[in-house]
Amino acid sequence: MSDYATVTADATLENNVRLLVRLAIAEDLGDAIDWTSVCLIEDDVEGACQIVPRQPGVCAGLAVLPWIVDEFDADLELEVLGQDGGPLVAGQPIATLRGNVRDMLTSERTILNVMCRLCGVATLVKTYVDALEGSKAAVYDTRKTTPGWRLLEKYAVTCGGGRNHRRGLYDGFLIKDNHLQLGGINGVPMPSGTAAEKAIQWRGGQLDRMTAPGIVEIEVDTLEQLRNVLPVGPDIVLLDNFDLDRIRQAVQLRAELNPNVQLEVSGNVTIATIAEIAATGVERISSGALTHQATWLDLGLDWLDTSAT
Repeated sequence: MSDYATVTADATLENNVRLLVRLAIAEDLGDAIDWTSVCLIEDDVEGACQIVPRQPGVCAGLAVLPWIVDEFDADLELEVLGQDGGPLVAGQPIATLRGNVRDMLTSERTILNVMCRLCGVATLVKTYVDALEGSKAAVYDTRKTTPGWRLLEKYAVTCGGGRNHRRGLYDGFLIKDNHLQLGGINGVPMPSGTAAEKAIQWRGGQLDRMTAPGIVEIEVDTLEQLRNVLPVGPDIVLLDNFDLDRIRQAVQLRAELNPNVQLEVSGNVTIATIAEIAATGVERISSGALTHQATWLDLGLDWLDTSAT
């Protein structure tokens, strides 16, 4: 089975980043200017500064820095010293900016906001990935992302070693209990197997309009639902809030009825439980915590003494 597309530093991400930076500039400058910098610093003063982590972690966001700087129309030269996905060492610079000091001060907060957020996500994801070492399972993100930031946060997930689930509702089919309830007749929910079969058939006539690969995934709450769905052959069955015993039973049931279907676990996934979940034999573990529980990683802008150069 093909998987959902991985978010990379491509033209799609660039367009998204540039849109966000324009909003950030509007927030910071409005229809005016950086009054403090213009008041106190002459417009021809040159300098240099570095982006420096204050704590260890995983780097994410360096690939988008050139787009951020460019949107500020700043007279700055950017030198990238680190690598997305690589380790952050406290005190070790990951990028250098040289040029107009006013431009640096005006763009500083937006640059740090993006980098701190993305490095925080990547660092948290890496702890989950490390906990899965030795298993065949992979950890996936969700759509529980900051509005407007989804592609950026999903990019950060990949920097931490995680995998990307669907980018949006347009990516494929993910049938949940609300779909079954509201798609039923006279208050009787649509059977899970019927819903999966309908999605598979419908996909056949829509592939030219869909983002490849048009995955069909269905959420189940019970083993009985799983038993009804497996013979239909969706690409993925999502086991929602299953405890470990029921996950093991689900893996056995899958082996008996349709080994080609992948199993995904979601709900009650924490850094403390993910290794036990992976040991059951499922292929996929998804968690909104990768993005909505990530805290910012502390990075700062340190000024270099250029007086001797």
